[in-house]
Amino acid sequence: MQVVNVTAFQIRAARGALNWSISDLSQKSGVPTATLVRYEAADGTPKSRKGHISTIVKVLEGAGIEFIGTPDDGPGIRLRFRA
Repeated sequence: MQVVNVTAFQIRAARGALNWSISDLSQKSGVPTATLVRYEAADGTPKSRKGHISTIVKVLEGAGIEFIGTPDDGPGIRLRFRA
């Protein structure tokens, strides 16, 4: 499995840029809301043992989010609008 390095800040920012609630992201990703709340409250990179972070990243990227930087150097997002 590919290691995905995104921060809690990037997940929150991506969700906010899409104007999605925690419930929206949960429904689209299949990741429980309690797990998403825990990930978004983490300091730095959330810990995940079930591959949920990879799933979340794929869903957000599919909605037009681009994760930029690294957890240690300028983590952020870009919103890519599709034509």
